[in-house]
Amino acid sequence: MKHLKIFIITGVSGSGKSTAIAAFEDAGFYCVDNMPVALLPKFLELPLDRDVAINGLAFVMDLRERGFLHRYQDILEDLEQNGGCNFEILFLEADEAVLLQRYSQTRRHHPLSRNKGLLEGIRDEKRQLEGLKQSADAVIDTTNYNVHELKAHVLDIVQKHKKLSEMRIHVLSFGFKYGVPLDANLIIDVRFIDNPYFVPHLKPLDGTHQAIRDYVLNQSDTRVFLEKYLSLLEFLVPRYEKEGKAYLTIAAGCTGGRHRSVVIAHMLHEHLKKSGKRVDIAHRDIAQVSD
Repeated sequence: MKHLKIFIITGVSGSGKSTAIAAFEDAGFYCVDNMPVALLPKFLELPLDRDVAINGLAFVMDLRERGFLHRYQDILEDLEQNGGCNFEILFLEADEAVLLQRYSQTRRHHPLSRNKGLLEGIRDEKRQLEGLKQSADAVIDTTNYNVHELKAHVLDIVQKHKKLSEMRIHVLSFGFKYGVPLDANLIIDVRFIDNPYFVPHLKPLDGTHQAIRDYVLNQSDTRVFLEKYLSLLEFLVPRYEKEGKAYLTIAAGCTGGRHRSVVIAHMLHEHLKKSGKRVDIAHRDIAQVSD
């Protein structure tokens, strides 16, 4: 694993390190929170990359580990010089007032405030970490970031080194009479399209049959809808990717999920696949008896 890019995420408590490591995990990195620095050399000997495709490694290391500041520099330097490792240190920080507010909201204990007040613990931690901050490859001030903005910023840093794992898109057809899919991010109701269920020779078929596809796609409303909705997806999908979203579920629903929604879901799937996206498709209610 030593040939992989290795990020060390560190910084003051409450600055967003958990959000940062979640961003790395979404980017296909193997991640460990609160990694003891003394165990790092042994960990890097594990053949994890033989079992799963990973883009790199990311470890959160901070003052939760006593002795971290006294050990990390010698251990990282030895791994770089003698082990061929390539480290990048990301240091996260935030203003005192914001850290106080975050701790007030989460009601968590600061690691250095057990025998002192919270503010004194925050200031003590910042003093102890000043040298590490100065040697870091990147310093991220999270004072004015929300969770999504911080995640996007971290992903921008990762992208400079490794191609990110692509957002996985799942296209789903369903029937409203059987319930709305709870995991869907985008739901489009296609019940405005004329229903082939009411055409006797089409009723027994489902949306995978060419006759049903022709019936649905030859309607002028369907063609106008697809033009507009596909254009909307072309606008939205890159922005969800930029936000760092790992999964996106796009659902198309008709009454029973056998005819119209199946055809539309197929068209969405084909369009997204042609644009090079990582996309799959499922028809949840196609086996139901009626539309």
